[in-house]
Amino acid sequence: MIIQPVDYALVVWFTLATLSTAYVAWDQFRNNPEPRVMKWGFILVTLYMGPFGLLLYVLADKEPRPGEHEAFARPLWKQGVDSTIHCVAGGATGIILAAAVTAALGLPMWIDLIVEYITGFAIGLFIFQALLMKSMAGGTYWENVRRSFLPLFISMNFVMAGMALVISFLMMGRDMRAIEPTGILFWSVISLGVIVGFAAAYPANVWMVARGLKHGPMAERADEKMKPQRPARHKETHDTMASDATTPQLAALSGVSLFLLALAMAVPANWADLTLNTGDVGGMIMPPGLFVNRDTPTAAMRDMAAIHPGLIEASYGLDSRGDKVLEPRIENGVKIYDLETSVIRWSILPNVTVDAYAVNGKVPGPRLHFRQGDRVRINVTNHLHESTTFHWHGLILPNEVDGPAEVTLEPIEPGGSYSYEFTAEQSGTYFYHSHDHIDRHQALGLYGAMIIDPTNPADEIETDHEYVIQLQEWLKREGLTYPAMPMDGGQPNYFTINGRASPATDTIRMKVGETLKLRFIGTNNGFIHPMHIHGGPFEVVARDGEMLKPSARFLADTVNVGPGQRYDVIWKAQQPGKWLIHCHIGHHTTNNNVEEKGGGGLMVVIEVSPQAAAAEH
Repeated sequence: MIIQPVDYALVVWFTLATLSTAYVAWDQFRNNPEPRVMKWGFILVTLYMGPFGLLLYVLADKEPRPGEHEAFARPLWKQGVDSTIHCVAGGATGIILAAAVTAALGLPMWIDLIVEYITGFAIGLFIFQALLMKSMAGGTYWENVRRSFLPLFISMNFVMAGMALVISFLMMGRDMRAIEPTGILFWSVISLGVIVGFAAAYPANVWMVARGLKHGPMAERADEKMKPQRPARHKETHDTMASDATTPQLAALSGVSLFLLALAMAVPANWADLTLNTGDVGGMIMPPGLFVNRDTPTAAMRDMAAIHPGLIEASYGLDSRGDKVLEPRIENGVKIYDLETSVIRWSILPNVTVDAYAVNGKVPGPRLHFRQGDRVRINVTNHLHESTTFHWHGLILPNEVDGPAEVTLEPIEPGGSYSYEFTAEQSGTYFYHSHDHIDRHQALGLYGAMIIDPTNPADEIETDHEYVIQLQEWLKREGLTYPAMPMDGGQPNYFTINGRASPATDTIRMKVGETLKLRFIGTNNGFIHPMHIHGGPFEVVARDGEMLKPSARFLADTVNVGPGQRYDVIWKAQQPGKWLIHCHIGHHTTNNNVEEKGGGGLMVVIEVSPQAAAAEH
């Protein structure tokens, strides 16, 4: 599935790798006079290295004209390429098989690296060297094992050193789809690792060929009844390699290769948590700029990760609206509301969407509107791929239905349901939100308003209009939506009122002399929003659901609405025109840091028309 821009490049890369491999396979078996094992070596390496493998084949191994292979392949650098190809073909094949199996089994990365090295070395030594090269090298199988052990040990140490660095840093990096063997990113990391491993091993292979420890390319012609021929530089007697390498040289090279291997295996542990496995972090993508290190808890990484687009169940345009009043059904005097969570794609602006956790397919979720003294039952069904609960913010109710996960009740698992039942003892402005993975769920859209009318209608302050404002912050980067958090890498870049960013927010229409009750609700997670109204002061009449006594009410033109807070304010239209309601933090009135039509984000327009002439008399 194409999720990130890099995925398009990877599709191109693997298309080129496939075409390159097909050409090398065709040319090797049709034109190139090499032993079968070397033909397969170049084919496998081209499969792993794509166009770079093709380039190596054409420059160093492909016979330019019939009968010229031996002369063409004589230069030492070409023999070094061929020697490294043979090592990488066997070693990398073992490493790749081990990486796929260990990832599928969910083994930690540090075990994965050890198993990869052992498997790669074993396949390289016992199959590609001792078995498949036996007919060309001469001697018994175990003689070839003994003879190949040290050169392969040196070469494999360099190969694995290069691959281990790439695998550790990229599979444990920001985009952890790379750890899943079923995804294209996993194979791209492996491919890059093989390229780096080849480059790391090549100098040592050139030296070992020059010293007679390894051999370069051979030729095998159908019309010659003899063993494969090596280039003139390395013709040996009795089918054995004649080496002039000294013991101190071999010891030094072996030691350096082993040191680099140990360094490559150990160094990543300073930056990445190599105890993690596919089940812990597979498929997660961290926000750009977020610093994830070895101390970052796995649970935190899960909560900070983007919503996977593959989980989206439905998409909604600007014609869909959140915060619609949900009408209950009534059974035996109980008002029953059915809420369902799901993953959706939600439009906040023309051509701008966010991936969200929604209640009944909307952001915000439906408004629950009932009366003080009502008995209500709220059935919550969880269609997310993670557990959740709901909390009824600010309400006095039985502890067992309060909602905090693992404190008052067990979380609602994926596919599960739970019924919250209580009697509304209060009146005023409240809201509900998830209380499991709250840092993630509420930030991604699991919230909605609850308006509870007083038992005595006379206790309510009557106004001509009423409007609910639910605040939210969003983080969208590179096509993915992350839960916005007040931390480096998690800062929001979009802000919404009732699921829309200005200029896609509502316009409230009224006339001069009319009054408007605004219910500000801090359904957001991270920031205090100083909400300001143009065109004159408003009266603060309620705070956090509690009606203020007339003597405690006060005039203001700005209230600081923090996460979880609610304010009821009454504003009177005194002059015609367009008057703004907006957050007074300038950045919060932009869309991805850009103003559109005078602003963006947390802005709503009150459009006041002149009072009708007939009403003036």
